[in-house]
Amino acid sequence: TDGAAAGVASVFGVILGTGVGGGIVINGALLSGPNAIAGEWGHNSLPFVLPDEMPGPDCYCGKKGCIESWLSGPGFAADYMLDTREALSPEAIVAAAEGGNRPARLALRRYADRLARALAHVVNILDPHVIVLGGGMSNVDALYDEVPSRWGAYVFSDTVATRLARHKHGDASGVRGAAWLWPEDEP
Repeated sequence: TDGAAAGVASVFGVILGTGVGGGIVINGALLSGPNAIAGEWGHNSLPFVLPDEMPGPDCYCGKKGCIESWLSGPGFAADYMLDTREALSPEAIVAAAEGGNRPARLALRRYADRLARALAHVVNILDPHVIVLGGGMSNVDALYDEVPSRWGAYVFSDTVATRLARHKHGDASGVRGAAWLWPEDEP
């Protein structure tokens, strides 16, 4: 009610942290679905996969190439390490990229492209008014320009009106939003 998507009719909320998750809000109501998994996109395969991304990294769920295995903070760090053989935290990789380090810049570019493809898939299915990013990786400033500039190549529309928004109340804003959506008559 007071976050980055306040007053918006349809929202896809994304968590990009230790794991990857999502949630859908339509007209202020959380969509859960009959299986209570609406918005679970982290354990779907990365869409529009490139040949060098096949079959994708192992995921703890038992599949390969899940969005989570690419777009979580640990997935980002693993991608960087695969390319450089250097183990760095996601924050250190982003700082290195911002400082001009070429391998870190390339890793961040791959991350932005993968996020654009994954979110374009959501836009193609749900067509939300806004996508709000939360979680530790949502603090990467470059994503808010890079991702929308890339996702148009994957969205089945001549123009993309969906807005990509940064969390308003910190990278754990999803918890706050979930609390606002909790039905008052439930314990």
